Amino acid sequence: MDLLEIEEKHEMRREEAAKLLHRIADDLARQNDLSFVREGVKFTIDVPDRVEVELELEIGEDGSSFEIEINW
Repeated sequence: MDLLEIEEKHEMRREEAAKLLHRIADDLARQNDLSFVREGVKFTIDVPDRVEVELELEIGEDGSSFEIEINW
């Protein structure tokens, strides 16, 4: 059972998505945590030095997707 699960789905411009990914990458490179604010509450999670990264690419007739999952 998860202690906390936050899932969000947003539609945005490609450039905005890139900016979000850059922010996450910068946080991972500079510090050992990630911070998110949801409904006025700040969540900070510690990230260890070693993580498992999973990349998934799906190409279909009615759309494509690229998923990045980081676990520790």
